[in-house]
Amino acid sequence: MALELTLGIVAAVVLVGVLAVRASVRLGLPSLLLYLGIGVVLGEAVLGIQFSDAKLTESLGLAALVLILVEGGLTTRWAAVRPALGVGLALSTVAVAVSIGVLGVGLHLLLDLDWRTAFLWGAVLSSTDAAAVFSVLRGIGVGKRLVGALELESGLNDAPVVIAVVVLASDAAITWVQPVLVVYELGVGAVIGIGLGWASGWTLHRIALPSTGLYPLAAIAACVLAYAAGQTAHASGLLATYVAALVLGNSALPHRDGVRSFAEGTGWLAQIGLFVLLGLYVSPSRLLPALVPALVAGAVLLLVARPLSVLAATTPFRMPWREQAFLSWSGLRGAVPIVLALIAFTEGAPGGQTLVDVVFVLVVVLTLLQGTTLPWVARMLKVSRTVEPREMAVDAAPLESLGADLLQVTVPVGSLLRGVYLRELRLPKGATVSLVVRAGEAFTPNLETRLREGDQFLVVTTQAAREAAEDRIRAVDLRGRLARWNADPAR
Repeated sequence: MALELTLGIVAAVVLVGVLAVRASVRLGLPSLLLYLGIGVVLGEAVLGIQFSDAKLTESLGLAALVLILVEGGLTTRWAAVRPALGVGLALSTVAVAVSIGVLGVGLHLLLDLDWRTAFLWGAVLSSTDAAAVFSVLRGIGVGKRLVGALELESGLNDAPVVIAVVVLASDAAITWVQPVLVVYELGVGAVIGIGLGWASGWTLHRIALPSTGLYPLAAIAACVLAYAAGQTAHASGLLATYVAALVLGNSALPHRDGVRSFAEGTGWLAQIGLFVLLGLYVSPSRLLPALVPALVAGAVLLLVARPLSVLAATTPFRMPWREQAFLSWSGLRGAVPIVLALIAFTEGAPGGQTLVDVVFVLVVVLTLLQGTTLPWVARMLKVSRTVEPREMAVDAAPLESLGADLLQVTVPVGSLLRGVYLRELRLPKGATVSLVVRAGEAFTPNLETRLREGDQFLVVTTQAAREAAEDRIRAVDLRGRLARWNADPAR
């Protein structure tokens, strides 16, 4: 196709994808189904675009997954997921192993697959989808512990599952070497992610770039570099990506809100492109024969493997049964299992094309079933909250030549900053409120200025006092004027 036609189609798909987000909210359907539908309409069965390159689809799918993980890490607040760290790690390791085992046995018995193929199918289906989790769960209103556990699971479990899929899809004999390799890849990937995330945050905090728009680009580039470094070191690039983004997003990052907003837009673009691409790749004529095995695999996954894996992972943490039940039902699948199936196909696994078709049908069925009922399940299990989650916006910009930072704070609705006099804010030495913007009017405040909901105010602070000033503002936001000095805002 000519360049102008290609660009026109891509632009039109992105615009339709953006509008589909609004439509999905009104219809109560997850937006990924609409994206898959767009791809199918563009494909061979309707508009006739021929696309069957499995290797290219796999490569582009992994690239999109990297950007989705970057968005997930950069927008995840450590204070929110820290209470769920143990549960999230258990779900991304113990639960994955149990799920692969249970699915493998079930599919061997019910679908008469050989053992290796059955466990390969189990590995492909064991990973929850980061895009589905990040886009669906944050709007349901469940507690931070559950959201944090599911976000950590979806961000971390791709790495061990990819390793399992590659091992099971090959002809190599499974020996003691593979477990050692898994430990090496995960360990080194985590170290690379922590190192690059910390180094990138340290660097961006200490330099003043000529344009605020460069900070999001630098942050995303650093996280993608973590993926490249992890893969080059024969470690887990996906784990390195997510960990680097998590560390960077929770560092003293300049223009953090702008970085997160840009990352969210990039993540949406990756989701739209990935699901449309997968819809374009699939051949509708092959989906009907895949329906029965997909329904069997889905039943084993949803009714047996997922509940048992959640039970095994969360029992040591004494999690209430209602939360366990919600975790079992909210193991959302999306593009990740399809990309994993493509990896198995390109690695030469027997029946690889059948696996891709089965997983595609299964993802559609489970997304319709789980995605549309998740809010109802949350209410039924009484794990949803009546108050919508809110987060106070605190943005920062470096004043490099002055050795200072500029904090921009917005007082959200319901914040306990409302009604606090600036003298009661008790910012640390080296920090002061320099400007308040109220109802579009800016003025210089004094100690008797009283904050209101919707106010924006600027805090000029030395770099040494910046962290203490931000912690103090967040503490007062959550607990009011009597909050202890430097108290942990997450408590």
